[in-house]
Amino acid sequence: MKTVLINKPFEIEVTDTNMPVPGEGEALLKVLYCGICGADVASYTGNQPFTTYPRIPGHEFSAQIVSIPENDRNLKPGDIVTCNPYFNCKKCYSCERGFVNCCTDNQTMGVQRDGSFREYIVMPVERIYDGKGLSAKELALVEPFTISYHALHRAKLKPGDKVLVVGAGPIGLFALIAAKAQGAEVYVADILDGRLEKAMHFGAAGTINSAKADITEEAMRITNGNGFDVCVEACGSSVTFLSCIDCAAFAANIILIGNGKKETTFLHSILLKKELNVFGSRNSYPSDFKAVIDLIAGGGVNVLDMVSAVYPMAKADEGFKALANNDGSLSKVLIEM
Repeated sequence: MKTVLINKPFEIEVTDTNMPVPGEGEALLKVLYCGICGADVASYTGNQPFTTYPRIPGHEFSAQIVSIPENDRNLKPGDIVTCNPYFNCKKCYSCERGFVNCCTDNQTMGVQRDGSFREYIVMPVERIYDGKGLSAKELALVEPFTISYHALHRAKLKPGDKVLVVGAGPIGLFALIAAKAQGAEVYVADILDGRLEKAMHFGAAGTINSAKADITEEAMRITNGNGFDVCVEACGSSVTFLSCIDCAAFAANIILIGNGKKETTFLHSILLKKELNVFGSRNSYPSDFKAVIDLIAGGGVNVLDMVSAVYPMAKADEGFKALANNDGSLSKVLIEM
C-alpha cells in the first residue's frame, strides 16, 4: 500500500509499505481523508519535540471499514467512520481516574506512534466512531473540533456569557463554534483580517484586529468595562496569554489550548487579584467525539467551510509545504488518500 512518510525534517515521500494485519479486537480501515494538523507541520519542520523519524504523520482522518469483528457498536464493513487517535496506557494515575486524555504515557498517532497517512490502517474497535451519515470530509474534521469542544466545556459556560477567542486558526474557529453551541456571545481576536472574516462567517459577534487596535481597550469597550467571562488562548504565544489575563473579567475563566513554545513572565498576583481560573486543556474524551459528530450531524454548522484546500495523496508534500509557509489564508488542508 502507499504511505506518506516523513524521513526527516522537510523530507516527505510517498512510499510502499506492507498492508497492516488486524489483531484481536481490531478493524481494518481504508483511509479516505486526512487533515494536516499543526503537530504534523511541526514534525515536518523539525519543531515537534516528541517526534522521532522516520514517522508516518496524521491523526485527523476518516475511513471506511473493510473488516471488523462482531461488536456492540453496530459497526460493520462499508461504514464511514472516524477514530480517537490518542492511545492511553490504561494504567497510570490519570487513566485510573478517567482522565484518559492526559495519560502520562499518551501516544498520539502521527507523533509518538505512526499515524493515518496511509491507504489502510488497523484500529481497536473501541476507538472507532460511527459517522452517522456525515461525509468523509466532515469526519476528517471531527478530531480537531473535539480539541476545542473539550476545552470550552472545561469553562462551564452559561448562555449569554461573553467569550473572547484569541487566535482565529482552525482550533480558534472551532472554539468559536463550540462556545456558540453553548449559547455564548463570542468575539474573536487575530492579527490577520482574512482570518477575522472567517470568524464572522462562523458567527462571531465581533472581531478585534490586535495588530491595528489595542486588544485590552477593545475588550473593555465591548464589555462595558467589565472584561470577558471567558478568554480562550488559541495561539500558544506569551503575548496572547497575557492579553487574555488583561481582557478577562474578575472571577473569569481562561482556557489555554495553544501549545506555547516560549516562557511567559508575569506577576502572578494578578491571578489572585482578579481571582482568575486558568485551565489547561489537552486532547479530548471519547464523549467529545460523539458529541461533536452529533453537533455536525444536527446541521448546526457547516464544518466544510473550514477546508481551504484538498491535495491528492501523491502531492501530500505540497500540502505540508503550503501550511509550513501559511500566510494565514489557509485554515484546514485535507489530503485525499
